[in-house]
Amino acid sequence: MKTIAMLCLLLLSAAAGAADDVKSLLTAADRWRTGADALQVETQVTTLARDGSVDKERRYTVFVQPGRRSLVLMRSPAEAGQKVLMLGDDYWLLLPGSQRPLRITPQQKLLGDASTGDIATLSWADDYGGTLVGDEPCPAPDAQRTCRHLSLQAARKGLSYARIELWLGRERLEPVAAELYVQSDKLAKLARFVMDKPAAPTLVRQMLLQDRLGSHKETRVEYLSRTPKTVPETWLNPMFLARNPALE
Repeated sequence: MKTIAMLCLLLLSAAAGAADDVKSLLTAADRWRTGADALQVETQVTTLARDGSVDKERRYTVFVQPGRRSLVLMRSPAEAGQKVLMLGDDYWLLLPGSQRPLRITPQQKLLGDASTGDIATLSWADDYGGTLVGDEPCPAPDAQRTCRHLSLQAARKGLSYARIELWLGRERLEPVAAELYVQSDKLAKLARFVMDKPAAPTLVRQMLLQDRLGSHKETRVEYLSRTPKTVPETWLNPMFLARNPALE
C-alpha cells in the first residue's frame, strides 16, 4: 500500500511539474506578443482577397491592462466612436449615442477573421493549460526549424477558442504558428506569427489568420506600435464609458 501511495504521489508531482513547465513556456511566448503588463497597442487589421490584394482595413487602439482587462477604441471612420471593453470573460460593445453597453462574445467578428478576442486578448498563460507534446519540425513554411509543440485547452468556456495547438521556436520560445479550434472541436483558423526582425527578433509584428471554416481568406493583424500605458480605472467601467464617449 505504501508503494502504491508513493507511486501516486510521484505521478501527481510529475503532472504538476509538467503543468508548471507549460505555464512557463506560455508566459515566455506571451512576452513576444506584449512586452509589458500595461500597454497601448496601435493595431491595424487588413482583410486580403484571394489574390493577396487588400480588401478592407481598420485601425484600433488597444489598451491591455493587468488582470485580463482590455479596452479597444475603434479608429476608422466606419466604426468611429465604438469601443469594446473586456473584463475577464465579460465583453461589452459601446456604441456612440447609446447609454447602454451591449454584452457581446469574444467570438464576435471585428473585420475578416479577426474576432474581438483576437484583438483584445494577448495572453495565453492566463487562459490556457495543457501539455508539451514535444519537439518537432515547425509547420510550413518554417519546417526547416525545430519547434516546441504545445496542446492547450481553454481554462474556461467563455474564451475565443476551446483548444489551441501551438508551436513555439525551440531556442527563443517565440510563437511560430497555431491551430485554433472552436467549442465543437472544428478547426476555425490557422495562425502564423511574423517577427519584427527575423535575425534578432524582439516582438511579434503580425499575426496572419486564415479561415478554415468557410472563405479560406487571410486576415492580417499588424501591431504598428506598443507603448507602456496604464489607463485610469474609470476607463475600465462599462457604465462610465457609456456616459463618457470621448476619452481623449
